[in-house]
Amino acid sequence: MLNIQHLTKRFGDKTAVDDLSLHILPGEIYGFIGHNGAGKTTTLKSAVGILKPDAGEIEVCGISVRNDPTACKRQLAYIPDDPDLYGFMTGIKYLNFVADIYGVSSEVRAERIRKYGDLFELTPDLAQPISAYSHGMKQKLAIISAWLHDPKLIIMDEPFVGLDPKASHTLKLMMREVCDAGGAIFFSTHVLEVAEKLCDKVAIIKEGRLIRSGTMEEVKGDSSLESVFLELEE
Repeated sequence: MLNIQHLTKRFGDKTAVDDLSLHILPGEIYGFIGHNGAGKTTTLKSAVGILKPDAGEIEVCGISVRNDPTACKRQLAYIPDDPDLYGFMTGIKYLNFVADIYGVSSEVRAERIRKYGDLFELTPDLAQPISAYSHGMKQKLAIISAWLHDPKLIIMDEPFVGLDPKASHTLKLMMREVCDAGGAIFFSTHVLEVAEKLCDKVAIIKEGRLIRSGTMEEVKGDSSLESVFLELEE
């Protein structure tokens, strides 16, 4: 579903990601953890075609991001850590705008907007301008927009930040639903308790280099994920 091979990305003299390889398979929720500045966001942005790698190859559903980024983007959805939404639009206009980009039919988009809007209790606010939304409401809107075109791969950067407990629970159920249907989720998080309970696999990155990856059981063993992470970060 997502195959990252020997990814390297530099910014001037700084190597943000150094020879990173990961393979996310259909049906997997894959967590990506590391301290601030470890290279998580750079990796995610490279995977979705926002940043151009200096070395390495990334494939989405067998398609090269380097050679055909548009085809890759049709297969995935990306939610950044701070969604930059169009504040002059209302919530419903933004969702219709995204649905238009992906060619989602009127009937299908109406059903999905109603479904996810109700799940996140955002439906009554969709007529309001996004500029009036709180951070949590913007996060909910970004999540709904990501699910509109039924992507095979969803990549998210700190998706639980700003969500209340009920919305976080809803997102977890939606993530598992995607994977049960044969899709895949790759997301970064600082909430290690969530990662430990939710993820099938996890990767830990430090100073741009992958230091441990595998199934949750392989990575944490008899310890907690938090204990392993703190030990590896020393």
